Order: sequence, then structure tokens, then C-alpha cells
Amino acid sequence: MIRFKKPCFTFFLFAGALIITAVAAPTCVCASGNGGIESDTISAVLKKFELISSIPRCPGEEQKIVQMLKRWSKASDLEFKKDRKGNVLIKVPASNGWEQAPTIVLQGHLDMVCEKTPDSDHNFKNDPLKLKYESDWLTARGTTLGADNGIGIALCMALVEDESVSHPPLELLFTVEEEIGLKGAAELNPDFISAKILINVDSEGEGVLTIGSAGGTVTRITLPTATGRLPQEFDGYRLRVSGLPGGHSGLDIHKGRGNAIKIMAGVMEALNHASPIRLVDLKGGSRANAIPQNTTAILAFDSAVIDRFNEIVATYQNDIRRKYAATESDVSITLTPADDKRPSRALVQKDTQKIFNLINVLPDGVAAMSTEFDGNVEISNNVGLAYFEKNTFTVISMERSADMKKMAELHSRIQSEAQNAGAEAKVVGSWPAWEPNQASALLQRAKKAYYKVFGQDPQIQVAHGGLECSVIAAKIPAVDMIAIGPTIENAHSANEALYIPSVGKLWQFLTALLASYGP
Repeated sequence: MIRFKKPCFTFFLFAGALIITAVAAPTCVCASGNGGIESDTISAVLKKFELISSIPRCPGEEQKIVQMLKRWSKASDLEFKKDRKGNVLIKVPASNGWEQAPTIVLQGHLDMVCEKTPDSDHNFKNDPLKLKYESDWLTARGTTLGADNGIGIALCMALVEDESVSHPPLELLFTVEEEIGLKGAAELNPDFISAKILINVDSEGEGVLTIGSAGGTVTRITLPTATGRLPQEFDGYRLRVSGLPGGHSGLDIHKGRGNAIKIMAGVMEALNHASPIRLVDLKGGSRANAIPQNTTAILAFDSAVIDRFNEIVATYQNDIRRKYAATESDVSITLTPADDKRPSRALVQKDTQKIFNLINVLPDGVAAMSTEFDGNVEISNNVGLAYFEKNTFTVISMERSADMKKMAELHSRIQSEAQNAGAEAKVVGSWPAWEPNQASALLQRAKKAYYKVFGQDPQIQVAHGGLECSVIAAKIPAVDMIAIGPTIENAHSANEALYIPSVGKLWQFLTALLASYGP
């Protein structure tokens, strides 16, 4: 699911070393307990996922995994195609006797969110992920797991290799750069695929059939700033907010988690109320569509007030821990001397105050819940990034809603609050909503298949996260689509975790759904 990175935003507007990398297994730290991973099916999928996890695949750097898929296709005698953008299509013949069944697309994306903890030395360009099995859960040590969407790719590969699974003709469509604005899907030629039935494998809840997803906009808020010399008694200090769980700004926004950028602004305001502060630098968040886990600011102030400031920081940390007791118990707010030499200049005090005022007034989180789908968020935004570019302070907000009119209203509010704070807000990217179709033939078939396997109805939802289905639907309206996936928690953060038993249930459902098209 989508993420954006700064400073460049491009959005959808309506040989040897390589081989070694591809076959090297990721480091696995296996805890006690087997969590049901003895299952041949689950083990086959996880083996493919381990292979995928050994290959660096940040957005824009999918070449190595594309080459792995090309070799896999050749070894399996499958037709492989790649378009100009780098999207991959692998054609899989029907099982014997199934040649007359309709062709079905299984679709996912090759890239992953590359996020790590502050103390991790992981190099996403070269290092395999360090997978950790712990009871029923799979995580990665110090980094995102990349189950979004690596487990979907692994599922497709394992399914094709399993000779016991009968299926119609398949087209495996794997896109690139999904996590930075659905770029691969945005440049997809409608003729690249031939099927009119598509099953997206990038959803993140087993037992859930996703039939729609929110559209979104990305807003860049800019505030010009000026600097001046510091008084002699001022010294440099590092203020850091860390330890928050973060998460996906669409899928986790309703969980009431703290935003490190917003918390930083509150701390700075409290300090400034006690004694004037001057901002030297500030950097918060990692991706526009990830709830910020960490934010760091370099401040300058009269060193004589350091004891008082330490008291304020400790009190504020305790207040935050009480406010977010259910989710933020590990939050840490620290004030320490800056490592660098004493700064000679900093923002003027007036502009320092403008910055924390701006962050404080910007909306963040859930704006409204859906009245049509219980428990679904209707509209939200995430203050995901904050940073300086030369003499301009920039904040990036991502807004989401399936109702584009209501999203426009939220953007108007953001523009107004920014203007009142002396800043300017502009939409710099957008993607469409995927409108739900309750009458979808694929949906009805999927519901019957799920009930037949598990004896209960699946949950139907419109996802608040962005899915490539929205882009594909705009390009090829005749395609009937649903999205499915295993249970993944805390995607887009270093706390990302895959619930292993859900992989087996997803396999059962998907193979049953494919079997329903049989002779």
C-alpha cells in the first residue's frame, strides 16, 4: 500500500552478484513454538517469502526481484513480459481440462516500504531482511517485514508450483513503485493484461473481501523562514520524540496512535512558554502515508534554563504516556546536548513559534467514520513528514476518503489553517477512489467460496488504504475485482507482523475460489 517520500513527489493523476542476491536466504531468528508452520502449504509460501526477503526491493529498485521472477518463469516454462515501467506479467497455462475457464489475473506489487528502527544498521540496498519467527507471528528484526506485498507474491508463486492445485488460465501481474504513489499501475497499458477478472493480493485481513478503497490527495504545506544570530548564552540541544508504534496511515489511523510530529510541536510550545527557544533544525516522519514514529529537533536556548526544561520534558512525557496508555507506553521524549558544535544561527524566535503553531493547528487523524460500512473510516489525514529545505519549512499531509467531495472539504480546512499560520498549502498529488460494487459477480462467487470452506460469511469492506485496484479500475472499467490478503499488522512500520495461520486460510480460500471456475 502506498507511501510517498520527499523531496520529489510524482503521483498518479488521473549477472553474478544478482544471482547470488536472489538465492541467498535471509537470516532467520526462530523462537520457540512452531505456530502451525508445519503445514506443507504454509511452509511452501513462507519458503518463497524467504527468497523474496533476501532480495532488496525498495521502490524504484525492483530490478533484482524482477530478474529473479524472470529466471523463475524460464525455469517453469512460463511466458514472461515486462513493460517500459518495469511491471511484470507472467502467463500461466490452465490446468488440464480447464482451458475454457475464464482467465484470471492475480495482482500484487514488488516493492516494499523500507523503514527501520533508529538503532538498526540494516542497509536496504544490499542486505537481506532478518526474519524472525515467533509463535504464530513473523516479523523482521529492526525493519519492516515487507509482507506488504511480498507475501502476496510468494502466495502466487507457491500456487503455480503446486501441481495439486487446479486452476484456470492465470496472469500474474506484479507492479513496481506502488509504495510511492501507485506509479507502476499508473503507467500500465490496458492491453498489458487480457483478463476481465482480477484478484488483488495486497489486502491485509484474512476473512475480509475488499471491494473498494479510498482515494487520496497529498498536500504540501510550506512556510518561509528567516534565521538570525544567537545570543552568546544560547547553546544547542537535541529534542527527540521516539518509540511510538507508528503504522499505516490508512489501515491504522483509527487506532488513535500518537503522531511524533504533533507531539514534538506540543513539547516545543511548552518549552517556549517557559523560556524563548530558537529552532535550528527539525525532521519528523519517514513517509507521508506512515504515522510518524520519530521526530528530532535541534533547539537553541539559554543554557541557564536546562534544569527547568528537563522537568517540562519529563512532565510532558508522562502526560503523553497517560493520554495514549493503550498504545504509547514506550514513547520517549529526551532533551540532550547537541552532538555538533554550538550553532551560531537559528530561526528567529517569531518563525520558530510559527512552526509549532502550524503543526499544532493542522488536522490529523480520523475526521469522520463511515455511516455505510460499520467500523470503516470515511475520511482522515496524516501529518506524515516535516523537514527543512533551505529557508522553507515543509509539512506533508496525506488525505484519504472514498468521498472526494468530503476530501475536498478537508483540504479546504487544511488550506485555511495553513494560511492563518502564514503558510501555503497545495495539492501535489492524488489518486482515485475504487468505487465498491456490491453486485459484482466475482464478489458473489467469492462469498460462496468462502462460506463453503469455512462455514461462515466473510467480512466485506471498503479499505481506507489505497489499492492499485483504483488505478486499474480507472484504466479498465470492465474488469471485475476484489482484494484479499492474510492478516498483517502495523504495515509500513518496523513493527510490521504477519499472522502465519492466516496464510493457510488464505490459501484454502483462494484455491477454492479458483476451483469454482472449473469444468
